[in-house]
Amino acid sequence: MSSSSSPPVGLGLLFDTHAERRQPTVFHLSRPFDIAPSAGTRFEVGALAELVAEASGWLHAAGTKPGQRVAIVKDNHWDYVLLACAAARLGAIPSMVSNQLPLDSLQSILKRLEPAVLVTDTKVLARGDGAGADLTSLATRTLSIDGASRGAVPLDDVRGTSAPAPRPVGPDEPMIVTHTSGTTGVPKLVVHSPNTIMGHLGRTESIRWPIVGMKRRDIVATSISFCHMRIIPWTSGTLRLEPQKAVIVADPEPEVAERVFREHPPNYLEALPTVYIGWEPLAERPDNVFADVRLYVSTFDAMHPPTVRKFLHASRRRFPAWLQGWGQSETGPMTFRLLTRRSMAQQGNRHPTTRNVGRPIPGFTGLKVVDPKTMQPVKPGAPGVVLARTNGRCLDYVGEHERWRNKAHELWWNTGDFGIRKRTGEVMLLDREVDVIPEISCIELEDVLADRMPELAEAVIIGVPGKPPLPVLCMRDGKLDPATWRKATHDLPAMAEPVLLPWDQVPRTGTGKVRRVELRDQLLGFGSETYGLGKWT
Repeated sequence: MSSSSSPPVGLGLLFDTHAERRQPTVFHLSRPFDIAPSAGTRFEVGALAELVAEASGWLHAAGTKPGQRVAIVKDNHWDYVLLACAAARLGAIPSMVSNQLPLDSLQSILKRLEPAVLVTDTKVLARGDGAGADLTSLATRTLSIDGASRGAVPLDDVRGTSAPAPRPVGPDEPMIVTHTSGTTGVPKLVVHSPNTIMGHLGRTESIRWPIVGMKRRDIVATSISFCHMRIIPWTSGTLRLEPQKAVIVADPEPEVAERVFREHPPNYLEALPTVYIGWEPLAERPDNVFADVRLYVSTFDAMHPPTVRKFLHASRRRFPAWLQGWGQSETGPMTFRLLTRRSMAQQGNRHPTTRNVGRPIPGFTGLKVVDPKTMQPVKPGAPGVVLARTNGRCLDYVGEHERWRNKAHELWWNTGDFGIRKRTGEVMLLDREVDVIPEISCIELEDVLADRMPELAEAVIIGVPGKPPLPVLCMRDGKLDPATWRKATHDLPAMAEPVLLPWDQVPRTGTGKVRRVELRDQLLGFGSETYGLGKWT
């Protein structure tokens, strides 16, 4: 494993450090920050550093002290990062939490965090009040960024407070908490240090890799979940690599993306899988806004081949590429693979290209596949649970140390993913171990169905012992032609009659992933038995 020879810059002084170096990137926002609604949508790095210092004063006035946790729950925007930097500047531990979580999950997370300060907005507090849940009772003090609310201090009451001198934490001390997607239940709270998330994971973003590294002439854009761990390495890497512009699309609606990208046509674009799906109509237009994209990036979840293919063909570049990354909040990126128009040319086959997530990142990640019962390595080509070795492994789970220990095997980390390691070193993902069905790969079948049925928006295969696998389909027009289904599945394993669900009735995480356990409980019975052991969720 590779590590940096000098201590990494922590979150607290991240923008200050790059402002001192006169970092030239200009950041453009799709809408003003929620914490600075009158400050406009164009920021240079020096102005961002000033806003972080100002926000640090707010948190200090709210009573934040070194070592305490600050929970941040608000609308999706990049100012999650600025607030996190402001808390870290005080020596506190920011905890970025999605406002899209179900209320019971949000309450569980806040109880586990025991924050000294909760930074939130009136919508989140009103949602709690409407269900009889006083979220302000779960923190020592609550700061509302957009106005007065019962039990909360309005942000305007603490504006203008001077911040104390920075107190960054040590390189191996807890620095930030983010949470996992929560596909299998209440999300886990993942603890990272400056060394793990900035020194190791951030360094993977800071290298000028051929093709996949940002270039100084690039206009880079992102539309992801800004409370997710992914945004910290992205921010650090963008500051280090100094692209011409960085464009933040806070709201993923197609009309917002089109407006922003008309003004700032991206060369380098990252988005959530569900965001890409929502943008497909934009990609189909003759004058589409993706014409100059040289690299698409997707890291949060599996992408279906038709979506990848559509965006590659939307680019007018001669050789556009799609960077498919596989990683976890606990480890950061573990593998990546470049997809091209040529590699995506075949359609409708078994084992589609997108299930091959590539090889471990050279110098950063080691992988092995083991038998889930014996934990002994299996032969190349045999299925098993994938273990990863990386210096970017998280320090712990807040309030669930035994759960963390159950997944940490000396230097190895149990990803909970079921897959195959080829003799070439490439990894083929099959399923999450808890979702596995013998003799098939659910995500493989989902990709095949997406490739063979253009009218399909989403397919989810779930199963329990004693019953055939159940396909859950989201059709674009809400209808399924029986003949189309028979043709698409004629050579696939036997499955139950499909269930049709509207897109918005499929339970999802804040990053758009399907909550398969909840969907299985909903359709096949609560607490249904599974084929997988489910020990490493």
